[in-house]
Formats: sequence, structure tokens, C-alpha cells
Amino acid sequence: MKKTVIASILFFITIYLPVFGQVPQVPRVIDFAGITLKLNEAARKDIQADVDAQYRSASHFQVKLDRVNLYMPIIERVLREEGVPDDFKFLAIQESSLISDAVSTSNAVGFWQFKKGTAEEVFMRVDNEVDERKSIVSSTRGAAEYLKKHQRYMENWATTLVSYQMGLGGARSYYKDKYKGHRSMDIDRNTYWYLKKFLAHKIAYQGQLGKMVSNGNYLHEYHVKGPSNLKSVAKTLGVSENHLKEYNKWSLKGSIPGDRTYTVTYILNGIVPERPLLANNPLPSNDSGLLPGRSNVKGFPKITGNSGNSKQANQIKINGIKGIVAISNNQSQLAIQAGISEGKLRRANDLKPSDPIQPGAYYYTKNKKSKAKTPEHIVQPGETLWSISQLYGIRKHSLMAKNRIYKDEQLLPGMVLRLRKYYKKNETIERVKLSPPPVQVVSNQAPAQQKPTTSSQPPAPVTQPVPAKKYESPKPQPQPTSELPPSYKEHLVKPGDTLYSISRNYGVTVQELRNWNNIGEDNLLSVGQKLEIRK
Repeated sequence: MKKTVIASILFFITIYLPVFGQVPQVPRVIDFAGITLKLNEAARKDIQADVDAQYRSASHFQVKLDRVNLYMPIIERVLREEGVPDDFKFLAIQESSLISDAVSTSNAVGFWQFKKGTAEEVFMRVDNEVDERKSIVSSTRGAAEYLKKHQRYMENWATTLVSYQMGLGGARSYYKDKYKGHRSMDIDRNTYWYLKKFLAHKIAYQGQLGKMVSNGNYLHEYHVKGPSNLKSVAKTLGVSENHLKEYNKWSLKGSIPGDRTYTVTYILNGIVPERPLLANNPLPSNDSGLLPGRSNVKGFPKITGNSGNSKQANQIKINGIKGIVAISNNQSQLAIQAGISEGKLRRANDLKPSDPIQPGAYYYTKNKKSKAKTPEHIVQPGETLWSISQLYGIRKHSLMAKNRIYKDEQLLPGMVLRLRKYYKKNETIERVKLSPPPVQVVSNQAPAQQKPTTSSQPPAPVTQPVPAKKYESPKPQPQPTSELPPSYKEHLVKPGDTLYSISRNYGVTVQELRNWNNIGEDNLLSVGQKLEIRK
């Protein structure tokens, strides 16, 4: 009996020790998406109260934290691929607590709390078969699209965050360009509540990210091009159909349509989805995405030494430079693990003091070099100057100087960056085209029954991988450009109109309205605008 009680106490301490006695304190200065937020005492107290509330129940916090650490790697990857600041990952926690089928009082649904019309405007499919608001991959990509659209007008990620709750029109009216382009903001008691609530979630969870889920679970992704169904995929993956239904509530009837590639998520206990990656590095480059004859050299980063003890100092080298695999999520703990100062850690990895650390990622413990061991790198979608410099062990400022590129926004997929020599002053940076890599396709036929193709015909074109082609409703048959359809109406845009509401009113699709009226993906309308409605 005593042994049972002691074991229970030890288990309780192991699970909840990170929670008790360690409520994070709100600092007076917070870095958010490259903007310095300066908090006065009143604002700091307001935010601290929300942080304290998150930690009030240890059991509730642990359950929520497990969901966060289960889904966060996917959220981080998608935001990185879409070019949205990493800090926005905390917004998903604020919106839904990462409950896939959460529904608000205003009928917003899913991980990022989209209403049906808004979801369709950012290319999510929502009908009686599929609701991508409940897909962690699709909804995160949709949220990124929505945020990027607003950022083009707000030019300030903090006010863009507020626009996620207010809407673009509401935020522009509220701020009136007050903070447009600003890189510093004062936060006080009158600051809009939604931003302060977000900062509370950021402070509450940022120190808890990257920890193993308490039951050892890891979330994996499997890309499926239908038509198929969860039952068939379950057999392929060796899991139960009910398990897939639990983690893929976007498939409302258990079916997977054939209109695009869908991502099925599932749990494997104790099996990590990927090998360690360089922190914040996008998915590994795929040589099949390059033109014949031009590809990135394989095997980078090159890891040598005692890889079995890669989490200990002085055991491995990354591209010939001493390095280590991080086990913590902050710089001070990684510096202690590596046996070096925080300043040296930052200099070796081109880190800023506010940059987070990704557990399981490679970091250098000695300074990188001015040249890489390979002459060039072909830029892949989602890569940054920092991630490329880490990949090859070249100092970031050397990489920028060699290619005369100083901002991530200047990187274009297919650019051929030089890693040893310099581009001359008037020399144009070379660029090659990239094509999508092949995607794993699942059919209703078991893999063992599939026969190899023996036909001499060339293979069929590969299917676009995730991010999948944006969902579009079936388009009408093309009309001759020289004349209008025989019957059409005009709609005069009124205050409060959206493409979705107008499409419902006339029984047409949002995509048809875009096509007929040359409306871009930002979906912006102006009061008094005349829209053509073709019959």
C-alpha cells in the first residue's frame, strides 16, 4: 500500500512539477514579431493576472499543455512555410485551446476559429463532407493567409493580430494608421484587450514549449490523395479507424475526396516524427524539385563524431564545427548544456537574445566559417538567410555579403546562392525553376497488391504536395471574351457586404464572383462598387 502511494506521489510530481511554483512573470519589455512592446505597470498587472489564471489549475494546465506540445510542431512549420512570424503560434492557443472541433458563441469553428464564409475566402473547404477548419494543417495555412492579407494593409504585426478579432475594416478604423510601420509600441491599460490577452498566452506557454507530451505521444502526418477513406488509411498505417476519426474530425463522414491532397494526422507513442533538424529550418530540400542537372548537394548538415551522445558537449561536429543537439527551449539552458556562455552561443549561431531554442535541433558551439564546403545552394520555399547559414555552417553576414541579399523577403525560390565566392556588383543572381516534388498517394488498394508499372509511356504528372492546391468551387464554362453572358445582374456593394454574403444571396460561389469581377485574393470590396452577377 505504501509503495503504491509513494509511486502515485512520484508520478504526480513528475507530471506537474513544471507547473507548480513556476508561474512566469510578465516582463516590462516583450519582443513580438520584431516589434518591441513596452509595458507600463498597469498593463503588466493586467497581463500577469491572465497568466496566473492559466496556471491556477495544475491538472487543467497539463491537459492543455499536452495538446499544445502535440500540435505545435505542425503549427510552427506551416507558419514558417507561409512567412508568418513564429509568435502567432500562441494565437491558436488563445482562440481554441487547440481543440479541433471547438465552436464559439458566434459559430466560429476549429483550431483557429473561422466562420464558414471567412474560411472559404482563404481557400478552406467547408461542406457536408469536409470541414478544413478542423484540420490543423489546413486551418493554420488559412490563418496564415488571412494574417498576411491584413498585414499588407496594417504594416504592423501587432495591429494585424488585433485585426484577426476585429476584422480588417474594424482594425483600420480603430487604429487609423497610428502604428503603421512602427517597430515599437507602448502597452498600457487602454491597449485593446485582445492584444493583452494574446501576450498573456505567449508569456504563459513560451517556456513550456518543446517538452515531451506527458504520455509520450507524437503527432505524425500522412498525405493522402483521394478518393479514399479513413478506414483504408487506418489499415495502411496500422492504427484503428476510430483513432483516425478522433484526430481527423475534418473528415465529417470518414471519406477523403479526390479534389486535392489532404493531411491525415495520427499518434504514435514514443516515436519522434523526424530526425533532428536545424532550428527553424524548413522541411529538407527535395532534389526532385529542381531542374535536371542542378540540385543541392546532399548530406548537409554533415554530422560527424559520437552521434549517440549528440546532446553532450564536445561529442559531435556539424559541418566540421563543434556542435550539440539542444534538449531545452531557451538560450541560457542550452549554454549550460554546451558549457559555454550565452553570448558565445548567440555569436556562434547568429542568434538574437529573444530568439527561442528548438529542442532536438542542432546548434553550433564554435563560430561558423566565412565559407561553406559546397559552392552553392538553391533556395527552397520557406527558407531564410538564417536557416541556410545554419545548414552549411556559414556565418549569416558572410552569406548576405556574398549574394548582396540582406533581408529574407529578398529570397526567391530557385535562387542560386553562392556559399564560397561573391556575386559581382553588377552580376545578376542566377535562378532556376522549381517543380513540386512527388507526393505519396494512397488508394483503396492495399500496397502489397499494387503492381509496378511496365508501360513505356511516360509517368503521369505528379500531384502537388501540401500545401495543396487551394480549393475552388467548380467554375462555370468559359464564356467568349468578346461578349457577356446573355443574362446578368449588377449588385451595388453596401456597408457590411462580403463576397460570401453576396454569393449566398445570388446562389453563386465566391470564386465565381472573383472571376467575373477580377477581384484578387484579398477579397476587398468598396461601398458603391458594382459587381457583375452572371446567370
